[in-house]
Amino acid sequence: MGMGKTTLIKALVATLGITDTVGSPTYGLVNEYANTQHTVYHFDFYRITSEEEAFDMGIEEYLYSGNWCFIEWAERIPSYLPQTYTKLIIEKTDALTRTIKILHISNL
Repeated sequence: MGMGKTTLIKALVATLGITDTVGSPTYGLVNEYANTQHTVYHFDFYRITSEEEAFDMGIEEYLYSGNWCFIEWAERIPSYLPQTYTKLIIEKTDALTRTIKILHISNL
């Protein structure tokens, strides 16, 4: 918590030219942001207690929609992650600095 996940997603959404206000979807599980060229689904699974909650909200339809999907706390839904995806790890260097590791994950 407080590592800058939502701040990073705000920057990614802005880079896609989307001007929507970006906030954490902690209670609603997913927020949608869009313009005429891109749709972004922003998930926060911090509060789920089982993978079935993600299934019940239709996670598979989102993930295979062809749109951008940014997932906070993705480790809570390992059964639903695609076979290949990009994982970002944010590490706190100090109070104002973060290090971001970018990993390409392939389970093929």
